Amino acid sequence: MSKLGQLGAKLHRGEVSYDFIGHRKLWFTISLALVAISLIGLFARGLALGIEFKGGVEYQANVKVTGNTVDDFTSVVKATNAKDLGDPVVTTIGSDKVRVQTKPLAQDDIAKVRAAIAKEAGVPIDQVTSQQIGASWGQQIANKAIWALGVFLSLVFLVIWAYFREPKASAAAIIALIHDVTITVGVYALIGFDVTPATVIGVLTILGYSLYDTVVVFDKIRENTRGITGNTRYTYSDATNLAVNQTVVRSINTTVTALLPIASILVVGTVVLGTGPLKDLSLALFVGVAVGAYSSIFIAPALLAVFKEREPGMQALRRRVIAKRAQAAKAGAPVAVATAGAGAGAAAARSVVQDTPRKDRPAGTAPTPAARPMKATAAGRPQPTRKPRSKRGK
Repeated sequence: MSKLGQLGAKLHRGEVSYDFIGHRKLWFTISLALVAISLIGLFARGLALGIEFKGGVEYQANVKVTGNTVDDFTSVVKATNAKDLGDPVVTTIGSDKVRVQTKPLAQDDIAKVRAAIAKEAGVPIDQVTSQQIGASWGQQIANKAIWALGVFLSLVFLVIWAYFREPKASAAAIIALIHDVTITVGVYALIGFDVTPATVIGVLTILGYSLYDTVVVFDKIRENTRGITGNTRYTYSDATNLAVNQTVVRSINTTVTALLPIASILVVGTVVLGTGPLKDLSLALFVGVAVGAYSSIFIAPALLAVFKEREPGMQALRRRVIAKRAQAAKAGAPVAVATAGAGAGAAAARSVVQDTPRKDRPAGTAPTPAARPMKATAAGRPQPTRKPRSKRGK
């Protein structure tokens, strides 16, 4: 078994753990900082909308790409002095094609720019393709994308509510999804990649990845918290933290498995092809899957714990648990802590032996343990770790 697999087994059994929920203020601070940076980039720089959204004319021609290709074609197109030309966007596709995008132009100006591109590329004018895209079509795409996102979030809220019978779980999942989309869009704004229909597809796709991981964690939380109000050993946050520890290795494995092929597509689309749908789609997927894994481990469970801990029943449970732990610590009795998620919300307990100083104990004598170490059986009943000395060998 690999080291990661061994760690996952220990996390699941409760032998080792990390307090994910206890450090939720740190995770919330990191997320708020990332969201703030994303919003600043979005409003300060804006999105580099592709020609599909803002309209314009796109030209493509075969040419041997060199280090001066972009500058040469930019100068040639500007020299046409076409009306409302603006600043043309020139990009290379691979090593044998150039693409020029301009604002919407009149038919005469379209032909003039096409002829200038053909002359610079050294090819006949009929080998330069041109495509005119209206801004209204791009606006329709943007509106449909927003409409699809709203429908998706509404359906997700209802489905999670119906499955977990808990509106707070739906709210936590939706906030995590909005968190993922905001950061992904912010990365696009900061990097300056063009937003195309392929980008919209990628953004909608990452919602599914993020939601999948979140539902898996929530399902484990439900298993660990079933009947939790009937115990006095652990709070809702304790059970939630246990669920995250039990699923964190699985989330890491699935995320890495998904990111490796996406990274390959991103490299091919960026380095080899230079531009196109592959680059637009893979960047959104790469950022979204990584951020979605982060939110499903650090954000969504912590939000759910915060929402649930505000309920009167959970607050009463927390007071009982804290009172019992304080009483046990004062009396030097074994303190039971949750270590594994058994059925019906039960958890195995490990006993902590505490030495309580006594004034009547002679100096130099060995301390008497408050209780013998106990171990949990499969049925969840604590059993002595060894027989009494008087009964050994019988």
